Amino acid sequence: MSASIGKVGVLGAGTMGHGIAHVSALAGFEVVLYDVTQALAEQGRAKIDKNLEVGVQKGKLTAEQKAQALGRLSCAGTLDAVKDCGLVIEAVPEKMALKQELFQKLSALCASDAILASNTSSLSLTEIAAAAQHPGRVVGLHFFNPVHLMKLLEVVRAYQTSDETVARARAYGEAIGKQLVVVKDSPGFASTRLGVAVGLEAIRMLEEGVASAEDIDRAMELGYGFPMGPLKLGDLVGLDVRLSIAEYLHQELGSPTFRPPQLLKKMVRAGKLGKKTGEGFYRY
Repeated sequence: MSASIGKVGVLGAGTMGHGIAHVSALAGFEVVLYDVTQALAEQGRAKIDKNLEVGVQKGKLTAEQKAQALGRLSCAGTLDAVKDCGLVIEAVPEKMALKQELFQKLSALCASDAILASNTSSLSLTEIAAAAQHPGRVVGLHFFNPVHLMKLLEVVRAYQTSDETVARARAYGEAIGKQLVVVKDSPGFASTRLGVAVGLEAIRMLEEGVASAEDIDRAMELGYGFPMGPLKLGDLVGLDVRLSIAEYLHQELGSPTFRPPQLLKKMVRAGKLGKKTGEGFYRY
């Protein structure tokens, strides 16, 4: 555990947030999991409990390790609960105004040397950092879903991010057992830019009738070693999220590669958003 971090605050107890809290608590950090209500934060804790229990049943963890991790985790429905954290990671919806407002509040609430991190997968970290006091302590920590299983952590350096902040962010990432890549702030960074390009092309192929969703995914899983095909992954991420990111990348980069396919737009309008609604490219 990195002594320079101390306590970790995680904002948002949804899919990404509870995963970040999970790996942090398991690695030995004291963790505060915040959401807009105490009940939502507790729901996140329940999911962590469930995932830890799966680890115990599979022999990857002991019951004692699970109990210790949960003992290091507290839940909160007020933002003040993270004021003593040395690292605060936001995992709220991908809306620039929301993130900027949050970083303004955190700047006033947390110590001036506390690291303020965003889990954004595509938005401009430089723009987010501009809303913070002492923007040199803002960094991107882009985790991958499911956080407790995926080894990659993308550390994103904003224009303002200091070398010290990057070093401390790296130390945290290593402490939680992740493999790190460090990238500069650019639309989609490295992983999202490439991943979305593949995902959108898969949707176009489906739209054109090149192959079925199952066969497109199977081709990438068996032929290229993808752990999950691009259409299955889109369903897991959420097609509304996929569309929002594609629109942002198309606007920022101007490349036709990121122009959202009509099929994706129609599915989002129809409320077929993937796994979370029970139907996307597949039925759940």
